Amino acid sequence: MPHTYLNLRRWETIGTALFNLLVFSLLLVYLLPTFYMVATAFMESIQLRDRYAPPYPAEQVRFEYEGEEHLVYNVPFGEEFRPLALVIPGRTSSQFIDPQDPAAGLIMWQGSWRRLAGVYRFHMTWENFEVLFRTLRLPQMVRNTLLAALVSEVAVLASSIVVAYGFARFPLPGGNLLFYIMIATILIPEKVTLIPTYFFFVQVLRWEGSWLPILVPFLFGNAVYIFLLRQNFKSIPKDLEEAAVIDGAGPLRTLFSIILPQSWPVIITVSLLHFFYLWNETRQATLYLSIRRDLVPVSFGIQNFQSLSPIQNQLQASALLVMIVPVLVLLISQRYFMRNVVVTGMEK
Repeated sequence: MPHTYLNLRRWETIGTALFNLLVFSLLLVYLLPTFYMVATAFMESIQLRDRYAPPYPAEQVRFEYEGEEHLVYNVPFGEEFRPLALVIPGRTSSQFIDPQDPAAGLIMWQGSWRRLAGVYRFHMTWENFEVLFRTLRLPQMVRNTLLAALVSEVAVLASSIVVAYGFARFPLPGGNLLFYIMIATILIPEKVTLIPTYFFFVQVLRWEGSWLPILVPFLFGNAVYIFLLRQNFKSIPKDLEEAAVIDGAGPLRTLFSIILPQSWPVIITVSLLHFFYLWNETRQATLYLSIRRDLVPVSFGIQNFQSLSPIQNQLQASALLVMIVPVLVLLISQRYFMRNVVVTGMEK
């Protein structure tokens, strides 16, 4: 029996190790594009044109000889390679200098120097981000996005909380049917409503060139946010509300004093989801804000920059700039994100 127990423990340990190895391998493969984007964002353009360059930000080593700088290459001599600085390039033969022993003079080497791999060292450049800041009005774009996020955040939270509280606690006539109809609107593709809403906002209300077509719909809540809030509100015991009612509290007082203090995790989750959505908003900004450069949000402005400047390192730098803010916000608030959110059923 002890021998069998040890074998089972050993196989359990091996199985757990193999499973963890598989998970971390899949995670690494999944994150490889992100690592590539970050690395490329800090590369110089000359490195992208060098097929022998390493996959991380680097620059080719240079050596100063007789007042001039020369690039250092790995030059083969038989089976060994020597790091030598190219002084006099030629088509079939070139002359190099040994950085370790420059007093030895020039070294003749037969072959095409263009096929030689350079010697690189780690080097990060901020030039791509400097170009981005010189080209775009980033402070203005970020200010537009944050202001719109703040206004719409307050609007969508207020309306969604009120509607969710009504669905969760008040026996409305046909309330369940209305709730299911509201949930069904999530399934409607945006492409179906794109043309009617554009016609209404632009041709009827004349809102083109303003934030109103983007912000006003949030005054009426969001079906996904209402669903999350309603499910969380239904998970809160009614005994607390009944005690508050006995003490003379009305519906609004109960909402602000009993429900909301116990629902901060889901409220923060909804706030983060809405912030991420608005930060990455480009479709509606393209429709309504393309004629107003002073109102352009950051994601739409950088999208335009990427279409006009198809240089790989600058593309990756701009993408990294858009991605880093939501990541930082999520890292700061991760302890609250999706905590205690009840989405396991339509009814509690």
